[in-house]
Amino acid sequence: MSRFFTRERFGRPQFLAGALLFIFLAQAVWLVRCEFRTSDAPPESEQIRLAAGWRQLHGGGIAGSPYPDPAGELPPELVRDSHGFDIEHSPLLPLVTAAPLLALPQRLLDAGFSPYWRWMARIPFLALGVFLGASLWYVARRLCGNTGGFFALTLYCFSPSMIQGSALWHVDPEILAAWGSFGAVFTAIAVAHTLYAPREVVLWNWRRIVLLGISLAIAVGSQFSLVIVVPVALTFMLYVAPVRRGAALVIWVAAFVVASLLLFATYFFHLNAFTQSMRAASFWGATWHGFAISGVYEKALSQILRGCPALVLLLPVAVVTYLAWPRTRYFGNTAPGLLALLFIILGIAHPDPSGSGFLFASIPFLFIFVSGVIADLAETQYRLMVTACAGGLIGAYILWSLLALLQVSRS
Repeated sequence: MSRFFTRERFGRPQFLAGALLFIFLAQAVWLVRCEFRTSDAPPESEQIRLAAGWRQLHGGGIAGSPYPDPAGELPPELVRDSHGFDIEHSPLLPLVTAAPLLALPQRLLDAGFSPYWRWMARIPFLALGVFLGASLWYVARRLCGNTGGFFALTLYCFSPSMIQGSALWHVDPEILAAWGSFGAVFTAIAVAHTLYAPREVVLWNWRRIVLLGISLAIAVGSQFSLVIVVPVALTFMLYVAPVRRGAALVIWVAAFVVASLLLFATYFFHLNAFTQSMRAASFWGATWHGFAISGVYEKALSQILRGCPALVLLLPVAVVTYLAWPRTRYFGNTAPGLLALLFIILGIAHPDPSGSGFLFASIPFLFIFVSGVIADLAETQYRLMVTACAGGLIGAYILWSLLALLQVSRS
């Protein structure tokens, strides 16, 4: 036990990261409080998720497989086929939304007690926002050092989109998909790095195999079109461990089996509902017509900048520096940059609600890419100028985010 509580695990960096994540959580809780103060009932889509998840948890049918409601009563973000099957999501989101309410007595779940039980439905997503922030800090710190790690975490903790996504403030619950896709990719990379150790491959990696399987299941279960992370994870594993590609393939197959079983579990192992949902699921749904419409690019750019207004300056600087300076073109910068680009392309290619999910999921990868390049610039002879410019921009960014929250409370 004494080896676990070391300065490497619980030191000053971890304390500072925890403080930033606490500030992030406070902002998200503030948004939830503002919404509940002005609204007596959950949004329609949240009501449907709650009802579907509650029915499934009490043996009343699998959520979205199919929806029992008439087609006209469903909001546009819940897309289903002619038989009522949700083509975009598994029952994972309804189950995550409704599961906390099991802790409350049945008599407290009526409309009169909504100010209390509505908080319960938001707790999982508030926690997911913190988990994604912690994961981003851990990955960015490993790839870019302390400077890059804290720069990325600061961008995340004051990101309007990430705060909204965790609070579910007038947005869809895309935070779960973002965490799953982020975790799947970087867990695959971490697993591949362990293959260089002279140990038994599959047996020694069983914890990481399970973790990779969970990440894949979360990503695909929260948005079917995120199945793209499955081949992406394999691609990175084969690239990172070229001399152990056979072992990497075995681990990937094992993780895929774990993910499939976990996805099946969200259907409570009802084989008929699972097979019909998989037939109806939209695992691709991309169309290239969006690339010919200028409005699609404007919408994508708007969503990315809403994720972090500071990217209007940081992203061009990072891209130009990456292209012009060979020192920045290493795996720690290239991998998140390519992933962000892939997700943005897929976001433009999907005209349905899943396109918004891809754009949302691209933002954490953009944070790591930008932070890695800024950390490289901070190690040059222009360190003082880079630090001053980055610090001033971050200060303005934090102030802007906090002022925007205050305006929400007054509206």
